[in-house]
Amino acid sequence: MPAYVHIRPFKAILVILSLLRHLLATQWDYSRRCRQPTQPTPAMVDATAAEQFLDANPQFAKQYYDINFRPKVIADLLDTNRQPAVDVSQFHELTTVEESEILFDLVREIQDNLNMEKSVFNLMKHLSFMMRADRMSLFMYRQRNGVAELATRLFNVHKDAEFDECLVAPDSEIVYPLDIGIVGHVASSKKMVNIPDVSEEIIFYKLIDYILHGKEDIKVIPNPPADHWALVSGLPTYVAETGLICNIMNAAEDEFFSFQTEPLDDSGWTIRNILSLPIVNKKEEIVGVATFYNRKDGKPFDEMDETLMESLTQFLGWSMLNPDTFERMNKLENRKDIFQDMVMYHVKCRKDEIQHVLNTRERWGKEPDECEEEELQEILSEVLPNAREAEILEFHFCDFEHSELDLVKCGIRMYYELKVVDKFHIPREVLVRFMYSLSKGYRKITYHNWRHGFNVGQTMFTLLMTGDLKRYYTDLECMAMVTAGFCHDIDHRGTNNLYQMKSGNPLAKLHGSSILERHHLEFGKTLLRDDSLNIYQNLNRRQHDTVIHLMDIAIIATDLALYFKKRAMFQKIVDQSKTYENWNDWTKYMMLETTRKEIVMAMMMTACDLSAIAKPWEIQSKVALSVAAEFWEQGDLERTVLEQQPIPMMDRNKADDLPKLQCGFIDFVCSFVYKEFSRFHEGITPMLERLLNNRKEWNALKEAHEAKMAALEARKEEAQRATGAKQASAAQSQSKTCSLS
Repeated sequence: MPAYVHIRPFKAILVILSLLRHLLATQWDYSRRCRQPTQPTPAMVDATAAEQFLDANPQFAKQYYDINFRPKVIADLLDTNRQPAVDVSQFHELTTVEESEILFDLVREIQDNLNMEKSVFNLMKHLSFMMRADRMSLFMYRQRNGVAELATRLFNVHKDAEFDECLVAPDSEIVYPLDIGIVGHVASSKKMVNIPDVSEEIIFYKLIDYILHGKEDIKVIPNPPADHWALVSGLPTYVAETGLICNIMNAAEDEFFSFQTEPLDDSGWTIRNILSLPIVNKKEEIVGVATFYNRKDGKPFDEMDETLMESLTQFLGWSMLNPDTFERMNKLENRKDIFQDMVMYHVKCRKDEIQHVLNTRERWGKEPDECEEEELQEILSEVLPNAREAEILEFHFCDFEHSELDLVKCGIRMYYELKVVDKFHIPREVLVRFMYSLSKGYRKITYHNWRHGFNVGQTMFTLLMTGDLKRYYTDLECMAMVTAGFCHDIDHRGTNNLYQMKSGNPLAKLHGSSILERHHLEFGKTLLRDDSLNIYQNLNRRQHDTVIHLMDIAIIATDLALYFKKRAMFQKIVDQSKTYENWNDWTKYMMLETTRKEIVMAMMMTACDLSAIAKPWEIQSKVALSVAAEFWEQGDLERTVLEQQPIPMMDRNKADDLPKLQCGFIDFVCSFVYKEFSRFHEGITPMLERLLNNRKEWNALKEAHEAKMAALEARKEEAQRATGAKQASAAQSQSKTCSLS
């Protein structure tokens, strides 16, 4: 967002202002602490003497402040959970420090809020409070069919206003020509107009208000309704036209603009004084008009108000309200919402689909959302598989014998085995919908489909339970890790990150690195944002932040490029574990080491993602063919679409090299992670043993293929030698001649 370019230096200024605030607040404490403890206690120093001392010793004061206060002050200011410090419930005189606090909070809010209209609305509320203005309105300047005009976007904003009440819908906006009113004057002239006493001005143009309907049909309303009081005066148009700041100190006596003198609402509110300013972008084009009404203290807006609001509206225009950017951001956000709605429609578990697991219609004669948790639990107790019988606790688990619906049920069972359903109050219906929706979110492709996604989640579950890695993690963390395993490849396209970049896929433009991994993460988080799918909905704020943070790390860790960077760190952790004689002491140490736990978790995700290579041979050999088939499909795309020669691994013309490629993959990628985990926890040794066995099987196939190729090459060479001998013999017989003397 272009706004960030302008926000950051402004934010730095606000940090400095806040630092100065704390410096002044600590002057007395500073002078008191600077006394030598060995000397007799001097007489009490008053604030004036302390201030004089600081003024006389600025370098000394700065050094003391930098050492003792600056780090904490900056940390407090940048804390993401920081709450606004200024009471905005009632108008009051603001100190410089309070103004800086408001501006700092405002900038933070702008940075965090992606909805442009809400950001502008919040800005206007802050400005109304700082100016002690009753009302504020925003008029957007634009050109339609080459005709300049102004349109209401946010109307009647005050410090206690609600966004939905002030937002003007596109079909309800008030559009009028630029040559009418004071707002138009400001937009045209790009200058501030401050009208202290409207009684001293002359009558302006008569207002003609028109509203656009449908296909550019224009309906002229010569007498605007009373709720358009901000336009009747002509002030917005005048400001937009002239670019002047208009400060009108006595609206009732103004003759230049036609302000209504009667009350404008049931409370008897009337216009007393107005401050209207143009909003200008970096190109010095007027993009809107901001208008403030009635200072709360009854006084007219003064020169200080003009200066402050001019600076802030410039900031607003430069960073946020360029019309093109504003419209483009809103359109993009609307498109995003539409596409997200389309995706959720196709991915979310439907009412008829949930009956495949929770058959409440047949059992209870009602929908799941009408049932009590006990009734849903009774059904799940009957339909979910037994963990031992389904072998979901085994490293050799095979999904070939299960349908995709069976895998959904097995996934639900894992949450019960982790004992998180009741502990974190996961609604049964939500859990079922979430797992079912995950299965639908995976595309029907050759390898990176729901079966692969489930296998990764199942291996994570087995590493925690059977491999005994759960001893380092809390139940909350285990839930996040298993969920990350299930989500890690959702919506995979069957092509890798490099292909996304070569083909110019929008994902590559959206995510600079770990392209697909970031997409899978965002897709999973999108599902979790839906109330009917959010298994985290009953967590508190801190717990929710923890699980989302762990999912971020875990899913991004499936990028093999990051795996190679973390191998050395993981190896050091394993080495360190061998220095502890008492296993419980090591466990206690690890439970408190957040960074080490995250590194181990990242390596667990890699072990899970590659787990097919450590399955029994009869499983591994079939899965390897599925992986190779998907690679060959990408190679075909590279050859036909990108017109490039694929690498051997992606080239189906070199399918006979698969055993050799598998041996290389095991040696250079897989061996490390399973060897280290077997060294870390003996319970994970079966994975290493099967990996080594599969290495032997692939090597045998490789040697058989090489022997076959060597035999073919030998026969070919023998045939070439035989052919060469025949040709030489024929040439020799033809060269014999008779010599006569």
